[in-house]
Amino acid sequence: MTDALPPKPTARADRVSLLRYLRLFREDILSAQPQRLYRAWMAEFRTPFFRSFLVNQPDLVKTVLNVRPEDFPKSDRLREGLAPLLGNSVFVTNGATWERQRRIIDPAFEGGRLREAFPAMLAAAEAAVDRLAVRADGQPVEIEAEASHAAADVIFRTLFSIPIEHEVAAEVFGEFRAFQRSQPLVNLAAFLPLPRWLPRPHGTRARRSASRIRQLISRLTEERMASIRAGTAPDDLATKIMTTPDPETGRPFDTGEMVDQVAIFFLAGHETSASALAWALYLLAEFPEVQARVAAEVEALGAGSLGFSDLSRLSFTRDVFREALRLYPPVPMMVRQATRLEQFRDRAVPTGSQIVLSPWHLHRHTRIWENPDSFDPDRWKTEDGRRCQRDAFIPFSSGPRVCPGAGFAMIEGVLLLALLVDRFRYETVAERVPVPQAQLTVRARDGIWLRLHERRHASL
Repeated sequence: MTDALPPKPTARADRVSLLRYLRLFREDILSAQPQRLYRAWMAEFRTPFFRSFLVNQPDLVKTVLNVRPEDFPKSDRLREGLAPLLGNSVFVTNGATWERQRRIIDPAFEGGRLREAFPAMLAAAEAAVDRLAVRADGQPVEIEAEASHAAADVIFRTLFSIPIEHEVAAEVFGEFRAFQRSQPLVNLAAFLPLPRWLPRPHGTRARRSASRIRQLISRLTEERMASIRAGTAPDDLATKIMTTPDPETGRPFDTGEMVDQVAIFFLAGHETSASALAWALYLLAEFPEVQARVAAEVEALGAGSLGFSDLSRLSFTRDVFREALRLYPPVPMMVRQATRLEQFRDRAVPTGSQIVLSPWHLHRHTRIWENPDSFDPDRWKTEDGRRCQRDAFIPFSSGPRVCPGAGFAMIEGVLLLALLVDRFRYETVAERVPVPQAQLTVRARDGIWLRLHERRHASL
């Protein structure tokens, strides 16, 4: 493997004015942070409006996420930017509301259900291969857009049993891309001391796209409700979730609640998967010897369609995808709020403080990982790599609030990566080096451009 390092945004100067910091923060929260955060166990940020503590120390991260999560609920700060789209979804709720939502949602993502969803995932992956076949002529292809298309297709096929070409699915996908381009990850108004009753400003384009997305999801949800009542609904994730009653109250989601949940399924299941897949393909293009190992592992499975049980034999491909999640975690930062006075590293953390957990910095921490900025899929087979996975790897969060679709995402990512590398060989475009930037997820500022060449003319 070469000594080249994958792209990483340049950190800001250690000291800047508050105004300069807010401007950088608005543009990109990754490059707005100082270099020292890659080795700090904790850092405090003070502004006239709030105090926040970025925590990298593994035992403190576990305290927040695993040991006492009820003392550190999700902060409303991050919720503000996504409120027009997500409503009261499981991604933003806390307390009893969140507990009820998870009791209904979690059964849909149990192991057996993932096996049942696999054929729909496979169909979406094969459709992605077919779409890219006409682009495999050596001309630059913006692979983030293709990854987004494939991930959205997986969501619609597994959730509602419709392909991305379905007119409603296609419109949701288009509107979501418009929302992504117009809505920053963080709404700065959320950090100002405004009254809670005062609405936070959102761009007209973002509000319009969010409204249209929710209208379309409402249509799909109402149609599914009708087919459930008629006994004609397909046995997919939407049907499973909509027919699962809360075991404590006996009440399932109503249509409005389901719209909120579908919105976050689409955001989390499409946007995050697309980000991870696009970066994984870029890394393979940047490191052709690793790409060759993935292709050889898939080819060793033999001819025929890839089956669910074959995924367990793709251990190196899984490590490549895991390494992409480490270097480019789709959700770069998570924000919790302290509900009482805390003591972290002999420092007082006042009630109401924002606790920032940053997978971006934790996954590249120089005092935890060996060669943290290097692309090294083999690290996951070492004792040190396994220790780091336990202590400092949280691409899907951890503890009770771990993403319910984490297992789904790993299966989807490995499957798509395997089929796309089996069919095509990828090369970087020298004049277009991607610069990581936090949008709704970690994307490239000007896209990820690759050249594709046919490896073989028949897919698995």
